[in-house]
Amino acid sequence: MNSDLNQTSGRTSYVVGLDAGGTRTRAVLAPVRDGEPEGEGVGGPGNALTVPGAQLTEHLAEALAAAVPEALRGQVVAVAGGFAGASRTAPDEPGRVKAHAALTLALGRLDMNPATVEIHSDIEAAFASAPGHPADGLALVAGTGAVAARITARACTTTAGGDGWLLGDDGSGFWIGREAVRVALRMADGRGGATALGASVGRALEVPEDVLPAAEGPWTRARREAYRMRLLPAVMARPPVRLAELAPLVAEAAAHEDAVAEGILEAAADHLTGLVRALGARSGERVVVTGGLLGPDGPLTGPLSLRLDLDWVRDGSLGAVALARLAYGA
Repeated sequence: MNSDLNQTSGRTSYVVGLDAGGTRTRAVLAPVRDGEPEGEGVGGPGNALTVPGAQLTEHLAEALAAAVPEALRGQVVAVAGGFAGASRTAPDEPGRVKAHAALTLALGRLDMNPATVEIHSDIEAAFASAPGHPADGLALVAGTGAVAARITARACTTTAGGDGWLLGDDGSGFWIGREAVRVALRMADGRGGATALGASVGRALEVPEDVLPAAEGPWTRARREAYRMRLLPAVMARPPVRLAELAPLVAEAAAHEDAVAEGILEAAADHLTGLVRALGARSGERVVVTGGLLGPDGPLTGPLSLRLDLDWVRDGSLGAVALARLAYGA
């Protein structure tokens, strides 16, 4: 979307909605009363707990600068952001405080002085993105991480999951990527069955071709040990959350009827279903879902649709726009 189209606008007031997740931050500019978005920008990761404050400010400023032309920055009257790692459970909740501080700095850097600046969780913003901007129901985010929530009066009242890569996020992109490495290692040491993930994971982590499992011929014990010796350091040298980048390899292998990969996706769908059911989902109650695993072409959309009634939204940015309008009283 070309933000420059906005520069011919008169003195219309605007709001900005932000969707700040573990992979990227998206900002959307829209008129304060109603109407379609007129500007869009993307920046780096926006998780309020895991991204250092200075970097978070940079990523927010990057997205805001692309979404809002300089000529319109004085006309932005309200900003709302849905942040991974933030919560409205208390005014001094750490993620919320950090997100508000970084967003305030980013806005000031761009000479934007809105009347209201509101911080929401990413799942609240995603839920508000559903048609009609509902106030009550169930939401599920499944991307790099995974969390489900019951929303009441547009605020999370109960959550399940969302505990981060170290302690939870079962069924997430991180979890799927980690499982891909685990089955590759098990295949190498003889504890697991053959899977195309042995070769694809190895290539993704730059393991030399001459030690990868071959399509034909034996995978000797010496090559297996050499594979493990290369694969483990390659994994340990990267930030753990980057294991999520391997999730598409599992989807690709499953599409080619790799039984091990299919099993990983089925287990992931079971984990996500468990998150929603832990919230007391009622029979037939629809679930607003978002995240890279659950889009129209998402690898878990099919299996999860067999378990739950889903309403997909692209992300939380349009919901954040709706929340900004509500906060301003529009």
